[in-house]
Amino acid sequence: MSPHARDANLDLLKWLAMLTMLLDHLRYVWPEAEWLFIVGRLAFPLFCLGVAANVARSQSGVLYSDGNARYLVWMVAFALISELPYRLLSSDSSTLNVMPSLLLGLLIAWGVQHRGRDGFVLALAGVSVAVLIHERLMYGVFGALLPAALLLAMPRPGLAWLLPAALCVLANSRNRWLAEWELQPNTLLILLTAFVAPMLGLWLLRRTRHFRIWPVKRWGYWFYPGHLAALHVIRTFV
Repeated sequence: MSPHARDANLDLLKWLAMLTMLLDHLRYVWPEAEWLFIVGRLAFPLFCLGVAANVARSQSGVLYSDGNARYLVWMVAFALISELPYRLLSSDSSTLNVMPSLLLGLLIAWGVQHRGRDGFVLALAGVSVAVLIHERLMYGVFGALLPAALLLAMPRPGLAWLLPAALCVLANSRNRWLAEWELQPNTLLILLTAFVAPMLGLWLLRRTRHFRIWPVKRWGYWFYPGHLAALHVIRTFV
């Protein structure tokens, strides 16, 4: 496959990530649907897998490319753009929006993919920043490490898939919902969903499919801040 060819499996993962994220955030306008939080545990690992799959499609050792530069610019831009709508919808949140977590995950995954001195420095910088802002980072340092773990697991089906699964559980374990619900069936479902989500994504990515699906291109970046702003407006006026 050409490195620039559309991957229907990857587009499917992106659609699933956006759908489960939207379902999760419906809780802000439909408070009775707390169970949607469990469904939402699928979204972040699927977005991380999208990052890992895009990194894997780049040629190893070619870190400085126009494609990587554009990718970085878009990630930085939407990390900034998304903060205001995120803060409006979730004013009591103690963390930044999810884009900084994915951005740091991208830097660390690039370091794993391209290696060498520059790759090592990039990965070290990403991990260091994640550690420094762990409390403010959605999913913390474990979430920032998840794209790199998925990148390593992609070509190694089997036990290697347990690494991103474990990281995903650790990334979700600091969530306030777990502290509030303590040891209840919902708590176990949250952790089980978090554990299964990366392996489900890896399995879907490896399936041989012959179908057409509407591609998720750069407009997909706007979905995150756009749906946050739309839900804020709905909650305010409905």
